[in-house]
Formats: sequence, structure tokens, C-alpha cells
Amino acid sequence: MIAIIDYGAGNLFSVKNALDFLGFENQITASADDLRAADKLILPGVGAFPDAMKKLSESGLIGVIKEEANKKPLLGICLGMQMLFEKGYEFTETDGLGLIKGSVKLMTPKGLDVPHMGWNSLEFNEPCRLLDNVKNGEYVYFVHSFAAECLSENVAAYCDYGAKVPALVQNGNVFGAQFHPEKSGETGLNILRSFEAL
Repeated sequence: MIAIIDYGAGNLFSVKNALDFLGFENQITASADDLRAADKLILPGVGAFPDAMKKLSESGLIGVIKEEANKKPLLGICLGMQMLFEKGYEFTETDGLGLIKGSVKLMTPKGLDVPHMGWNSLEFNEPCRLLDNVKNGEYVYFVHSFAAECLSENVAAYCDYGAKVPALVQNGNVFGAQFHPEKSGETGLNILRSFEAL
């Protein structure tokens, strides 16, 4: 069972639709008991970092997420990936979940538009089980204005957008995709397949 965490700020149904398409048992839930009972967790996210962290805090699920991330795979998607880091700097400095060292800051690519929106290729950096069925250079779909700044050892894959932008990050059981695997065609589905197989 994959639990999709519902805290009021996620692209829940596009993720659920992709998991349903793949035939993976899943549920959208805001229940701490459900998160504890699940085999894997997905933390989706859309919107602004401070608002999402506030909603997550109000949901009462932060402690459970941190606790369960030590025991089972957790995948953060888009803003959900950014929330895995220690701090975000959208509008104001905001604490994240602190599951991966680093922070999230506004992108400033020379001569390129922000937000970074559209298809971009993955450049592999460190071995990652989520990339077992993906080839270096395959394309995935991005929509974001902020990007992670973190240690290279935590970056499984970058994309090139005026600079190297962390696209897939990892730390133990914790994984984060800056792109939307649920909107990234067969490549994204293969990443979700690898996540389900962990």
C-alpha cells in the first residue's frame, strides 16, 4: 500500500491516477495511522513552501512522516521534494522537514525564464534505485521556480537549466523528484514502478 499524504496542498489526484494506472494499491489519506500502516509514502506538493509547511504542521503529520521515513521509502514530488530539505526561502525563511541536508532557493538562470517549465533531460550523478529502469538523458516534466542547494552525494540526477539543478535527490529511504513523475510519460511511470518495487 502506498499512502499519498493529504495535507491540503498537494497534486493528489494526478499522483493517484498514475498509481491506479500502474495497478498499485494506494490511498489518499490524512490519517497518521494510515501512514504508519502503509508500505511506502508519497508527499506531493503544489504552491508556496511556507504555506505548505504551515498546512503540514497543522495536519499534525510532521512527526509521523519523520518517524516513518526512517522505516520505509518516502517520495517527495515537486514542492513535496523541496519540503524534504532543512529550509526554504520562498517569501521568508521557513523550516522544512530536515530529512535531507540543504535548502531551497529561487532559481536565477542567466537568460532563461523562471519558472522552469517543460521537458528537460536527466543527467545521472549518483546511483539510485529509482533510476534502475531509466536511461541517462531521458526527459521528464518540470514546473518550478525554486531549486534545491545540497551536497552532490545526495543528488541522483541533475537537469541543466542555466546551471546544474538537482532533479532527483536521495538520503537513505528518502527520495525527492523536483519533476512530476506522474506527468512524465513512460519515464515517469518507470520511476514510480521502481519506487513501488523498493
